[in-house]
Amino acid sequence: MNASSNTRAQTLPAHHARPDAQGFFGRFGGAFIPPELRRQMDEINAAYQRISRSHDFIQELRSIRTHFQGRPTPVYYCKNLTEKIGGARIYLKREDLNHTGAHKLNHCMGEALLAKFLGKKKLIAETGAGQHGVALATAGAYFNIPVEVHMGEVDIAKEHPNVVRMKILGARIVPVSRGLRTLKEAVDSAFESYLQDPVNSIYCIGSVVGPHPFPLMVREFQRIVGTESREQFLAMTGALPDNVVACVGGGSNAMGIFSAFLDDPVALHGVEPLGRGAKLGDHAASLSHGTEGIMHGFNSIMLKDSHGNPAPVHSVASGLDYPAVGPEHAYLYTTGRTHVGTATDDETIRAFFQLSRTEGIIPALESAHAIAYATKLAPQNPAQTILVNLSGRGDKDIDFVMEKYGHYAGENHCD
Repeated sequence: MNASSNTRAQTLPAHHARPDAQGFFGRFGGAFIPPELRRQMDEINAAYQRISRSHDFIQELRSIRTHFQGRPTPVYYCKNLTEKIGGARIYLKREDLNHTGAHKLNHCMGEALLAKFLGKKKLIAETGAGQHGVALATAGAYFNIPVEVHMGEVDIAKEHPNVVRMKILGARIVPVSRGLRTLKEAVDSAFESYLQDPVNSIYCIGSVVGPHPFPLMVREFQRIVGTESREQFLAMTGALPDNVVACVGGGSNAMGIFSAFLDDPVALHGVEPLGRGAKLGDHAASLSHGTEGIMHGFNSIMLKDSHGNPAPVHSVASGLDYPAVGPEHAYLYTTGRTHVGTATDDETIRAFFQLSRTEGIIPALESAHAIAYATKLAPQNPAQTILVNLSGRGDKDIDFVMEKYGHYAGENHCD
């Protein structure tokens, strides 16, 4: 690198230099994996760095975004909810209107396109709420590549509509019966399947977690959410939002929208699932209650049991039911760039019904965490604006919600 290149690199905002060549965001990230798997990760990283800059890849992905996914998704002003809550004006980035009903297709189409360029013969994934599984099954159908989705038995029961969608799309679903039978165990199972034939398959991880280069790749494929949001909000209001709010499990939707605002004077709020309360095993709020640790091949902040292993977790939202958080989220939080809030199961269900009845928009339970937090933030900041990433729609959750929480549907529960 010449002197002028060094000067340009030094003047770039700090976050643009991350992760480093080893996949670290500060001390978080990396690739803590066996040598045979590291070779495959290095191959995927090299291919991504090469292919993602190629004209053919960029043009094909842009065409997919426009003509298949239906992007850009709109930003919407919640006039009714704002007036009901009082305080800051609440806006939504409508990722629920992205094809398949969530933000997940943004990175699944990118990962499947990369697999096509690499000549891979099978896509492997985990899923919790089923949105990632549906999105990857959709991508597999689009590119004519077989898909294998690992899903915990608890989540299979909770998210039956998405299980049906995956089957219709042609994916093979692998039920996971070990442990708590939720997202963490699904990740374990998917990794094991991938290790059986890493040459012919690719693990399309569902969030900004896992060994390098997945936190980088998924963030870059999700960056479209933030890029669109920033442009749209400026066009609508003439200013940037004062606050950007997104739910955080692994954190793909949050990193997608946060990425465009990191250099701006905008408060970024990641909302974690507090579940039934702060007792270990009753929540999945990793940043709020966790400590530094390694799982699934990356170093981050995680919830641990008394032996230092990943702790059992709980959330009403299957997609947030994970005992760690993406390494870039850990970095941004520990450096003070992002704020972390929480929403309980009770607050989330109330927000689910409230948005449905005030705006005619049924949110995914994951996204309802962000809505719940925004409705607490708004009265505290009456002169400000709040942009919420509505990361998915709630079709998948309606049977579960009405079965378990139908009593919340009474009018006085949603005021």
